[in-house]
Amino acid sequence: MSAGVPSFKPVNLLIWGDTETSPELRHEVPLGIGDPFLYLESNGRRVVVTNSLEDARIAAAAPELERLLVDTLGRDELIAEGRSWLEIEQEMCVRAAARVGLQSALVPPEFPVAIADRLRAAGIELTPDDATFTDRRRVKTEAEMAGIRRASRAALDAMGEAATMLRQAEIHGGELWRSGERLTSEALRQRIREVCSRAGAPAPAEIIVRAMGPAAAIGHDPGSGPLPADTPIEIDLWPRDEESSCWSDMTRTFVRGEVSGALAQLYALVLEAHEHSCAAVRPGVAGVEAYGIACDVFEAAGHPTARTKAPGEALREGFYHGLGHGVGLMVHEAPMLGRTGLDPLIAGDVIAVEPGTVVRSLGGARVEDLLVVTEDGAESLTGAFPYDLTP
Repeated sequence: MSAGVPSFKPVNLLIWGDTETSPELRHEVPLGIGDPFLYLESNGRRVVVTNSLEDARIAAAAPELERLLVDTLGRDELIAEGRSWLEIEQEMCVRAAARVGLQSALVPPEFPVAIADRLRAAGIELTPDDATFTDRRRVKTEAEMAGIRRASRAALDAMGEAATMLRQAEIHGGELWRSGERLTSEALRQRIREVCSRAGAPAPAEIIVRAMGPAAAIGHDPGSGPLPADTPIEIDLWPRDEESSCWSDMTRTFVRGEVSGALAQLYALVLEAHEHSCAAVRPGVAGVEAYGIACDVFEAAGHPTARTKAPGEALREGFYHGLGHGVGLMVHEAPMLGRTGLDPLIAGDVIAVEPGTVVRSLGGARVEDLLVVTEDGAESLTGAFPYDLTP
């Protein structure tokens, strides 16, 4: 499949935005463009409304796209009339739609209201449709898959560096020290981000590097302060490939020091849930089914899950989150692997599988791998990294 050409039945579409913040648009126009513009599909035509600043770049990156320059739509005359930037952008959208004969179109739910109002006033019927755009993005282009694989290699390199730093750390007074200084979440996070950046896949500032001992913070708390010995340390990192804007996602849990018997049992439970749920991944399996397999493991051991909690209860221990999510041009996207994951998996889906559990008096542990759904199972992009608690 060539980049940006999904094999879907032709439909009429409109997308307005920039490719740095709109995954729907980046999927169709595979390069970084920071200024907003209009993309149209009409009767099989795929058209980008652009200007001389981006014309050559789009032609080189996606020669299959038809380019419609705003200069040919009367933009100069509108400027001469003293129209505002927003008025001109709205009018360009109306004129572009008229130029390609577009009378109705599907739009993403986040399509700008002001532009939608102007198009509707011109007689163009717009229908928000999340499913259409979600389904298109689940079919990754070759360039997107290459980017996900590059980001995953960066994740593996960075996780290896993190494990090395923990392994080399000395233990003084119940804390980890390295090179004569306390090893902190901030220092380890900075090093992880340096490795990812060097590999061409920078990781955000909020990647998780935190101690998961008794009463530790949960959720997406990134962690802070000195890292303790004899305590699970969770490292969850999600680098983004610069070339494609696609993400990876992986997690490991380490203990530098002594591993108690209770903690070892807890971690073995997490690995069991991970192994069983990953083994179930194949086309046709719904996300909620894979989630249920992990729940079965935790519930059999007496851990609460979202399936067993009371309605309205905010769960803060046990298997309190979903099993995972899709990964691509967003780090959290369809398909969902949780109670809302009703859609069956399809070959080509890229999913993060991340079971974990928390016992408030003991601590918590989680592991996560990135999988590509194949015709008869799944390929793990990060599963080559060891699962040992000892770094």
